[in-house]
Amino acid sequence: MVESRTLARSYRRAGEGEAARTSPLDARVAIALAESDEAMRAIAAAPAHGRRPSAVLAALQDLALAGRAPALASAHADRDGDAAAVAAVALLVTTPDLVMATAARRPVRADETGRCAVLHPAIAEAAARVGASTIGMVDLDGGAGLNLTVDRAAVRHGDGGMLGDPSSVRHTAEVVGDRSVPWRVLPEVVTRILVDRDPFDVTDPDDTRWLRACVPPDHPERRARLDDELALAASAPPTVVRGDAVDVLSEVVADMPLDALPVVVTTWSLARRSREERLRMMEHLDASATDRPVAWITVEGVGVAPAVPTLGDRRGSGHSIVGLTIVEAQTLRSEAIGRCWSRGRWMSWLADTRGDRTAVSPAPAPRPASR
Repeated sequence: MVESRTLARSYRRAGEGEAARTSPLDARVAIALAESDEAMRAIAAAPAHGRRPSAVLAALQDLALAGRAPALASAHADRDGDAAAVAAVALLVTTPDLVMATAARRPVRADETGRCAVLHPAIAEAAARVGASTIGMVDLDGGAGLNLTVDRAAVRHGDGGMLGDPSSVRHTAEVVGDRSVPWRVLPEVVTRILVDRDPFDVTDPDDTRWLRACVPPDHPERRARLDDELALAASAPPTVVRGDAVDVLSEVVADMPLDALPVVVTTWSLARRSREERLRMMEHLDASATDRPVAWITVEGVGVAPAVPTLGDRRGSGHSIVGLTIVEAQTLRSEAIGRCWSRGRWMSWLADTRGDRTAVSPAPAPRPASR
């Protein structure tokens, strides 16, 4: 009973907090679940890792998308929060094992898309600094590996021209600050590798449906965007290595073609790892760079990526730092080459592409300010 009351408070906080700002439908469902003793008992009886509001809300959506919860699917389509609340509570009370098994099956991945506009110039910068004509990409803890489509997408920064195929998925970042983002075409990508302990197969309908279920039901534009990016990734699926990046990184890099620059990418995933694990990843990169340089692009919160300068920015300030680490000839160089906001929808460029380094100003706020 005590555990049910604790869970109820958690679901009410979810409904009155972030969900209230981003998804009225999810907010209404979360509060309805909190107010249902039967629903809370069903959730409390399930394994702990599947009890979180985000996991249960995604599970309910997954069942609706799969055609196993028609009343909930209809309420979502009509944007009817009251009907969605009634349908969600009924589904959880009548089929608790089904809902909770779905919630516990996979991690929630709600922000997979829209990162290529930030990654493109960072990868191009890495290649330019070492003179690479081909690269091999590794997406660490990348879920579905959507970062690996960066060279096949269309990218635009501010009012600049478009790089890539204009008929492909388009990624745009508004530019903050006085420096323009460098205009560079990426070198040829000769290999794409996704490393994840629990990867998503972009060609598997169940996996892609779960990713769609992680997007709030009242955000059809985000779901359409995800569908487009999944389709692009599925047209040339990456090589998938199932395992912990800390354990397999050296081997993955060693197996890449010797004439390609290995470019390792992490986007908002390092915070889920301990400081010790992050440092071990850097050690593996260092060990991999015996015969050629290796680059690591990090797009993470302030102070999360090891060795990347914070530029005096505060942790938890609401923006992320784009870091570039190059390991070459037993020398490691890490630099903050950009800042970004709103998961890459706004960015500022900090690196001097001529090779010298100039003073970096404090982080400006995007217009409008956004996290």
